Amino acid sequence: MTKLIRKNFELLDQNDSLAPMRDEFILQEGLIYLDGNSLGVLPKDTANRVNEVIQQQWGVDLIRSWNCHYWMQKPIELGDKVGRLVGAEAGQTLVCDTTSINIFKLAAAAVKMRPDRTKLITETGNFATDLYLLQGLAKLLGDQVQVVALPRDQVLHAIDDDTALVLLTHVHFKTGAMWDMATVTQLAQEKGALMMWDLSHSAGAMPISLDSFNADLAVGCTYKYLNGGPGSPAFVYVAKRHLAQFEQPLTGWLGHAKPFAFNDDYQGAEGIEQAMCGTPSVLANAALEVALDLMLKADMEQVRLKSQHMGKLFIQLIQQRCPWFELGSPINDEQRGSQVSLIHTQGYAIIQALIERNIVGDFRAPDNLRFGFTPLYLKYVDLWDTVDALVDIMSNEHWNQPQFLNKKAVT
Repeated sequence: MTKLIRKNFELLDQNDSLAPMRDEFILQEGLIYLDGNSLGVLPKDTANRVNEVIQQQWGVDLIRSWNCHYWMQKPIELGDKVGRLVGAEAGQTLVCDTTSINIFKLAAAAVKMRPDRTKLITETGNFATDLYLLQGLAKLLGDQVQVVALPRDQVLHAIDDDTALVLLTHVHFKTGAMWDMATVTQLAQEKGALMMWDLSHSAGAMPISLDSFNADLAVGCTYKYLNGGPGSPAFVYVAKRHLAQFEQPLTGWLGHAKPFAFNDDYQGAEGIEQAMCGTPSVLANAALEVALDLMLKADMEQVRLKSQHMGKLFIQLIQQRCPWFELGSPINDEQRGSQVSLIHTQGYAIIQALIERNIVGDFRAPDNLRFGFTPLYLKYVDLWDTVDALVDIMSNEHWNQPQFLNKKAVT
């Protein structure tokens, strides 16, 4: 393995075709931000857009803005923009609610679409909300369904003729390990099951082809790689071949075929609009629209190539210079999302020591240090400087201080 030097990374930055995109974001001078896989950076145009919505649309036009500024149509418009980023034709994706709520909607709909099947299959050890929501649905339905949650290497073998739904997170939130979406979808469908993908850790970081891979259902958040802002609305995808059968359980007024008729009986909208429940979050949608328009300027193939290259280089640096860590992510670029995880028993304290140096990664219990690679605003040289800091922190045990060892509420 060729020994890397800082000059190698400086040259990569000089020749990076995505480098101009960095100027579209607000980044504190000297900050190395490796946590875009948890909360993306603020685009420069977001504040002006949201301020315009506040001062003019809300402040002056008031309730007229639902019509003259198309507030009510934003979930559909933004859904189609997300659709372009995840490989979905128009009319199948909607921006609304949260990832957790959308998982519940789709899982309940899937159970009804497969009434003679009882199993809901998912993975243990991945992001917990997916499993929690299936458990909640099963508790609500009683004996009608059962949750089968298994370790990653057992999931696919468990899919059988009694499986109604398989729910998997495309990229593992701790390890970055990535499922082969096309292969897994085909396997589930060959058994007659519906396949739902949680794209929270992959949307905006790589090309995704929901339609081409024949996915049935999908959800995802927009505040990570899509840079929509803290708590920004999630998205929901239902393949058009299922829309006629799709019946979500949260029958709020905006999922009605004629919401402003105010009929006493619910009649669901015919298309993806049925996935709506309550009133759109206008200010959050304004911020998200800026972020999506910015993402749509990027070539997602280039984004993925840079992400893979960054991951590969970071792993090489760790292997060459940091013997204190175990690699917690796949070494194969094709099997790894846009992050690299390291394992250490003092992972929390080490991350806190890095943050004090203005290098922001994050920690996931019990021992996982996560470093997210967001190609639109991360520089190659940031990788070198991060590993430099890690070497100093570990060599001199700078992490072993009370202020770093004391865990905060949000890790």
